[in-house]
Amino acid sequence: MESGICRGMGLIRATLASLKFRRLSRWIKRGRDTDFAWSVATTGSWIPRSQSNPLREFFDARRDQGGPGICKWRHYFEIYDRHLCRFRGQQAYVLEIGVHSGGSLAMWHDYFGAKAFIYGVDIMPECRAYEAPGIKIFIGDQADRSFWRDFRRRVPCLDIVIDDGGHEPEQQIVSLEELLPFLRPGGIYLCEDIHGTGNKFAAYLHGLADRLNDAAQINDFPDDDTRRLFGRTTAFQSAVGSMHLYPFVAVLERNAIPVAELRAARHGTQWQPF
Repeated sequence: MESGICRGMGLIRATLASLKFRRLSRWIKRGRDTDFAWSVATTGSWIPRSQSNPLREFFDARRDQGGPGICKWRHYFEIYDRHLCRFRGQQAYVLEIGVHSGGSLAMWHDYFGAKAFIYGVDIMPECRAYEAPGIKIFIGDQADRSFWRDFRRRVPCLDIVIDDGGHEPEQQIVSLEELLPFLRPGGIYLCEDIHGTGNKFAAYLHGLADRLNDAAQINDFPDDDTRRLFGRTTAFQSAVGSMHLYPFVAVLERNAIPVAELRAARHGTQWQPF
């Protein structure tokens, strides 16, 4: 397994090495400076709120009933539930980076259920106190690649990573590079608290998102007027199906099955002569 992980990490690092942000800088600036005329509704939420959100309910109960502390932006709960609900009741392997006072580990254990395995990583040894049945704590620095190599040897697999650790861009970049290739197919990588315009980790994510649009290998088939075949995907396109950006949060979703090619079909018999 380790050799495959190393190959995956090498592909991600090669992807990053090929980014040419300087050529895109004026377009990044243009997007940042663009001012839209929004039509603002007087009611409603920016994300449709479900009738019931068990994560939000657990969080609110902790306020009313007490217990180990949890600190979350309230809009996170809809994001969590949108991307993670399909893992509830499953034998999911879940990692949260950043244990702090232990409350969120209990929240995840409650949300995913008894079949799930919950791992916590924190730099503070005192956080071992929050180990419990179904919850295991690892002590280490998320910016230390050797720590993650050891972690991967000790953990069979991961389906979900939630980075709520140190929030520094270099920490977030190292953690993503070391863990995204380790996720099982169909897995979710979620990073919280990406704060501030000009954030370096946000810029890094935009570079990765740019790789989803890589079209260097498009192949046209002029003899086949019913189909154009987009050539074989890049390693990143094959592995990563989507990236989602929310206020302060990014979510990356791995494909359940590697995607070998992207196709654009042409259907119909009547076409304009141009």
